Amino acid sequence: MERFRIRTDLALEARESFEGSDTEVHGVEVEEEYDEKRDIRLTRVRILTERGAKEMGKPIGTYLTLEAPGMATPDEDYHREISEVLAKCLRELMGEEKERSILVAGLGNRDVTPDALGPEAVSNLLITRHLIREYGKQVMGTERVNQISGIVPGVMAQTGMETSEIIQGIVAQTEPDLLIVVDALAARSTRRLSRTIQLTDTGIQPGSGVGNHRSSLTRESLGIPVIAIGVPTVVEAAAIIYDASGNCEQMPPHLNGMFVTPKNIDETIKQLSFTLSEAMNMAFQTEVQS
Repeated sequence: MERFRIRTDLALEARESFEGSDTEVHGVEVEEEYDEKRDIRLTRVRILTERGAKEMGKPIGTYLTLEAPGMATPDEDYHREISEVLAKCLRELMGEEKERSILVAGLGNRDVTPDALGPEAVSNLLITRHLIREYGKQVMGTERVNQISGIVPGVMAQTGMETSEIIQGIVAQTEPDLLIVVDALAARSTRRLSRTIQLTDTGIQPGSGVGNHRSSLTRESLGIPVIAIGVPTVVEAAAIIYDASGNCEQMPPHLNGMFVTPKNIDETIKQLSFTLSEAMNMAFQTEVQS
């Protein structure tokens, strides 16, 4: 582990990297809930201070991590339950209940299956902004409604532009109240591949999980709150070796930086993207109907 630093986008895994599960990290609070009936574990990691942020290697903010071993199976009823829990988590981060204009950005490359989670999730969203602007709220059958818009900005190799540049331009033009970004992540542990969902109010740095550092999408850079939703779809080869042997000191150098994804990732992305979009649709609708 010392020779090869294994990347992870999950705050929960960053917390677990400290020796002993009971080790306290200054400025970091951890709460855990477990639904035994549905086998769903929810962990809240709150980074409260600059010292905690430095030790964790993550920005100050709240990180909600939902773990469900059955998430990798094509059980529609179970995924519906996951969507319901996820919707509650999203509403928790969205905060005060009010009408909003919400922009959802699906990050990633639609042509690369492990990276297609964001684009696929946006394709399943209930988009309402254009209808409300054209026909008014009455078209939605309610007096209070969120305006939902979506964008799939692609990647720099396709557009020649930073994702942040595209999003900044859209935010400046359409003036949403909230940005939600959906992206594929990298995990440190193979057991969390396609079985874990992280939500955070700290925003995101596109491509950071695989070492392609781009400009951040945060409240500071955009001027509006940013919630990031992600699912780990890849792990480094070093993580697999570490899981199998307990160390990766003997890993051949040519495997350093290699990322691996499950062979059924196409089916998994299709299922998980629908689970995420269904959760967002629930959160947006429930929020205004409560």
